[in-house]
Amino acid sequence: MRMSTWVRQHVAALRALLVLTAVTGIAYPLAVFAVAQLPGLHDRAEGSLLTSEGRVVGSSLIGQSFTDADGEALPRYFQSRPSAAGDGYDPLSTSASNLGPESIVDSLDADPANTTPSLLSTVCSRSKAIGDREGVDGSRPFCTKDGLGAVLSVLGPREADGRIAHPTRVVSVNQACPTTPFLPTYLGVRVECADPGADYSTGLVVPVIGDASPDTPVPADAVTASGSGLDPHISPRYAEIQIPRIAAARGVSTDRVREVVEKHTDGRLLGFLGEPHVNVVELNLDLDRRYPVRG
Repeated sequence: MRMSTWVRQHVAALRALLVLTAVTGIAYPLAVFAVAQLPGLHDRAEGSLLTSEGRVVGSSLIGQSFTDADGEALPRYFQSRPSAAGDGYDPLSTSASNLGPESIVDSLDADPANTTPSLLSTVCSRSKAIGDREGVDGSRPFCTKDGLGAVLSVLGPREADGRIAHPTRVVSVNQACPTTPFLPTYLGVRVECADPGADYSTGLVVPVIGDASPDTPVPADAVTASGSGLDPHISPRYAEIQIPRIAAARGVSTDRVREVVEKHTDGRLLGFLGEPHVNVVELNLDLDRRYPVRG
């Protein structure tokens, strides 16, 4: 008795399911696992784990924060770039801040702890903190001296083209009262500090470039997070400004620290893709082995 077309189709489908399950569910995973055991590939397949004194202390693929319980930089360690992943470098919350170049006005609150900084103020405050810590000039264009976004809200009747030729009021929107504004006057009008909770959105928002050099010693990767929030690398330029602090904390010369930095600096991929970069996690582990801090 001949099988019906319906039965033949289902038998064929079942055979295809069994074959594909054997190939993609058994043979392929076993082949990948076998290849991953080859010398030179095994460590990477296991997550590129790093060990110290027999303990797993991290991965060369995931950054870490080298700070104390208060979030302050530990003097003996190179600092990583900022992270927006969870509380910092959380692989389960990998993400960016999702803030863009138009994020320049802070959401002020009477309680400073509840203030939500804009991307501009975040960059400005980080740059100032790094400049103070490393002994370099952390000032940047569009930033105030106290590390906030230099942004004004200019209020008054608007012209047909949207300009405000004769402002009646000017507010430094990121500087909460009673702070002295970064500019005394703008277009002949006294600049006021911002009242937390007040709405200045009806004004014309004006970022002020200031007189800081665009060629700041604090590079962009020191003040902005990576897209994943897990990047373990910094630029050689950011590493360079940290060398004097590391050398002083570890009691060695800057030349010795620079040699270790160069050892952990990788060039462009294939000679032309990306930029040179320094793996901070590997660098700090190597420094602990070579020049441990006593006491």
